[in-house]
Amino acid sequence: MKNVKLVIEYDGTLYSGWQKQKNALTIQEVIERVLYSVTGEKINILGSSRTDAGVHARGFVGNFFTSSNIPSEKFKDVLNGRLPNDIVIQESKEVAMDFHSRYCSKGKTYSYTVLNRPQRSAIGRNYSFYYRKKLDIDAIKEAMPLIIGTHDFSAFKSTGGSAKTDIRTISNFEIATKNHYLIFYITGNGFLYNMVRIIMGTIIQVGLGKIESQSVKDIILSKDRNMAGPCLPANGLCLEKVYY
Repeated sequence: MKNVKLVIEYDGTLYSGWQKQKNALTIQEVIERVLYSVTGEKINILGSSRTDAGVHARGFVGNFFTSSNIPSEKFKDVLNGRLPNDIVIQESKEVAMDFHSRYCSKGKTYSYTVLNRPQRSAIGRNYSFYYRKKLDIDAIKEAMPLIIGTHDFSAFKSTGGSAKTDIRTISNFEIATKNHYLIFYITGNGFLYNMVRIIMGTIIQVGLGKIESQSVKDIILSKDRNMAGPCLPANGLCLEKVYY
């Protein structure tokens, strides 16, 4: 028996997130089907997080236990030969038996991409949130540092999550611009249900002048979901990296 770690890249457009569901196709289900076809074992992959429907990943991490004779580092090639084109195993390697992709994680970086121009994009529609009204980037940059730190992020979560505490630490929040795309990177030790998408909805409201930059601090202190902005669509969100 060995424990194999996978680093997985996927386009989440056609899937209902990572975790298996009864009546919807998910990333986990597809990979487990392929694992069964090559090992003959009914394998349960442990995932680093539960990405929602339509969310993408460049560095999702999973791990599974197997008695297969396939070398751990070869699993990526074996699986990629059978997986659909929108799921790719970037790395496979053997890890310690006590490694757990979720519980051993020390943090994650997500990106959220916004297309801010008058016309929408045909090619990039699945990977960015389109917003046509001009955003005040200076106001956005003024608000972003207020998110950094250890806070109770109750105001930035949707109902339905199972977290034991709403306290999280955000260590970095930055923005990169490329043509009309605004790419936000946020790193933290963990995230609540829809937390990144609600933070981004709040940031967009700041960029529109509907929320004052300094009011972000008050929203955090309020712990009131109604004070924050909307939850933006899933297609702009991508899990970039998981840290161990």
